[in-house]
Amino acid sequence: MTTGHSPPTRLKPRIASSMGKAAILMEALPYIRRFSGTIVVVKYGGSAMDDPSFAQSFARDVALLSQVGIKMVVVHGGGPQITAAMKREGIAPTWVDGLRVTNSRTMELVRRVLGGEVNGEIARLLETSGASAVGLNGVDAGLFRCRRLDNRLGRVGDLVEVNPALVEFLVDGGMTPVVAPLGLGLDGEVYNLNADTVAGALAAALGAQKLVFLTNVEGVYRNPSDASTLISKLTLPELVMMVDRFRGGMLPKLRAVVEAMKGGVSQAHVLDGRIQHALLLEMFTPEGIGTMVIHHEGEEQ
Repeated sequence: MTTGHSPPTRLKPRIASSMGKAAILMEALPYIRRFSGTIVVVKYGGSAMDDPSFAQSFARDVALLSQVGIKMVVVHGGGPQITAAMKREGIAPTWVDGLRVTNSRTMELVRRVLGGEVNGEIARLLETSGASAVGLNGVDAGLFRCRRLDNRLGRVGDLVEVNPALVEFLVDGGMTPVVAPLGLGLDGEVYNLNADTVAGALAAALGAQKLVFLTNVEGVYRNPSDASTLISKLTLPELVMMVDRFRGGMLPKLRAVVEAMKGGVSQAHVLDGRIQHALLLEMFTPEGIGTMVIHHEGEEQ
């Protein structure tokens, strides 16, 4: 008596695996079609930057997204790298209201680390992963103009203007700009800027489809102290009502999301950068993996 099924062969598991991969590609296709030609600004930092495996995953994600026609822009931080460099130079970090005091000596080190070492390493990773990356900072072509934030902080800037022409030129030419958060002061000095604020302001100036923050947590929690309260989707009005309950590193990110979306950015995402291929999973799957912020309920991803 036969069952109607052919006997197992070594080929069958391979066929099943290949069909599964094909299904994943087909699931991604509508999102590729929708977002091809749009601009996505990603703020990159934290554990995703420190761990080589996460850094490589991030670079491959950005390269793939750029190769399917999405115009990628990367804004990076570098706080831990700056602190480590200061310690090597025998400079003790000091802080005022959670912000690093940046005197002239520290500013030279910040320029070297952010605008040189960190920026160059990210560009190198993207290039070796298949993206055409260009490293730049906010002084180039007057991209970011700023004023002194607080005399107690020294060369820490308050962003007042974004001139996105250089970035637009690069993305229209198929390049992926990698932007260090330095700015040119109205007084002609170079200032250190908050990378989260810079990412949000640049996304708005570019008319980006998406602003993405890679963080060290799963996303936005309704109760910031309770990881079980992760929010998968919320509207901009909901975020405006709850943003001031947050503290620490999440607060400037969410404030940047609010300002960027008020400035015309369509959607924002807060993702765990410690998850391999977090960008692809959030952008190309219907369920996503982090928190997505939309303007109004019922919008498409």
